[in-house]
Amino acid sequence: MNLWLCRTMDNDNFTSVLEKDIKRNTSNETHRILNGLFWSFSGSGLQTILQTLVLIVLSRLLTPADFGLVNAASLLIGFSAIFSTLGVGPAIVQRKTLELAHLRTGFTISILFGFLITGLFWIMAPIISIFFRMNGLTQVLRVTSFIFIFQSSYIIAQSLLQRTLQFRILVGIEVVSYFIGFGVVGVSLALMDFGVWALVTAQLVQSVVNCLLLLIVQPHPKMPKIDRQALKELMDFGAGFTIANISNYWARNGDYLVVGRFLGAEALGLYKNAYKLATLPANVFGAVLDRVLFPAMSKEQDASDRLATTYRRAIMMIALLTLPMSATMFGLAPELIHKLLGIQWEGAIIPFQILCIGALFRTSYKISDSIIRAKGAVKHLAWLHSIYTILIVGGALLGQYWGISGVAIAVLIALTMFFTLMAKIALDITSMSWNVFLLSHIPGLSLSFIIFLEVFTIKVAMKLIVGDDLAIIFTSIFSIFLTILILGLLRPTFLLSKDDLHVLDNINIYIVRQFKLHIFKK
Repeated sequence: MNLWLCRTMDNDNFTSVLEKDIKRNTSNETHRILNGLFWSFSGSGLQTILQTLVLIVLSRLLTPADFGLVNAASLLIGFSAIFSTLGVGPAIVQRKTLELAHLRTGFTISILFGFLITGLFWIMAPIISIFFRMNGLTQVLRVTSFIFIFQSSYIIAQSLLQRTLQFRILVGIEVVSYFIGFGVVGVSLALMDFGVWALVTAQLVQSVVNCLLLLIVQPHPKMPKIDRQALKELMDFGAGFTIANISNYWARNGDYLVVGRFLGAEALGLYKNAYKLATLPANVFGAVLDRVLFPAMSKEQDASDRLATTYRRAIMMIALLTLPMSATMFGLAPELIHKLLGIQWEGAIIPFQILCIGALFRTSYKISDSIIRAKGAVKHLAWLHSIYTILIVGGALLGQYWGISGVAIAVLIALTMFFTLMAKIALDITSMSWNVFLLSHIPGLSLSFIIFLEVFTIKVAMKLIVGDDLAIIFTSIFSIFLTILILGLLRPTFLLSKDDLHVLDNINIYIVRQFKLHIFKK
């Protein structure tokens, strides 16, 4: 189908994806990946700070039970969202050749399933509430279910931006929508004592703003149509991805289901916020790398050597970032929980420490996941995530007899096993050895050991001198910053190999050019 025909069939200011693919093929791919990483990390860093601040404020205005009620609803809403798009978005990103029929068919299918699932939630909400034994869950579920309609409306626009590596736009939209939804609406309603409805309304507003901005920024065909061939091609990838995602979803959320069902709304609120704080920084790195590397590696899916190099560097960087951060949060857990969330969240401290230990595994397996998806080996993902789900849910059912700390231990064990299995598949695909894989983690492990000893020493000394939690936190962070700075300046090879330092130089040159460019524009 030629470009003129594409435009003739649709009069929606649609910028042809085929044209974008041509531009992408003729441009500097390394520059585009660095550009995607730069803007994704910048936006995600800003969003992480924003999310943390909002979480701190809302945790002091609302109760663990309020969070638990919304978390129970979000658990089921998130699961059903998998079916509302049927893997259409990732299929759009992964396809080598994309035509107008794929976009119109994908959009139509997404919209139909979005409305269908919203209707099902209105009918099933009372039954779900009985299962969880939580008063007020019925109305929360029914109102929150409107998110499906908005999500299904923007999935094509979002996927097109990912496909063409427009991450500067994507992260900007995410930050703005979260700020308006939770930072403005959510906090304002919480201050006015709206309780659980402050969180519900914040989620809806965030979804609406996200939808409007994506549709404005990335126009695409919206005339309903289902083309059989296009549907088959999308579902060949999308169906396998959806099956894998079902298992993956319950692997990531099965512990929430167990805690909510057997330990109640308050325990779910404590556990979920501990989990969110423990994994938030690490998840940012994993999500950003996955978002940028998946489309980039999909293009290079036949070049095993390049995939192996990208994979090694990604896991090395993940270890270097997440392990020291985990060591810091583990050591400062009581001080962080008391100062960030408040004394009413005391019960989250031990689960928080346990979950901090698994930050590397949770982040690193996402990179393995990206490699597997880029090669189109989604059948491997289906059975791997199924095993992971069984381990998570089975372990949580056993662990809940020892409260949320027992659940956290079970999750850590399951996560370690899944990380190993995912790495095995990724290593087979890239022909990388276990020796190279394990050695890539040495710099991160060494730095985290130094940092943990440093934090432990500072805590013991300052408890005797001042005993103030905030002073301990700031002194520890400042000391860690100095340690990393000194090592980076005096012994850079302690952290990175010469090959990786060369990559770091390229990144540094790119960042300098970025800032010069923006200054020149100003």
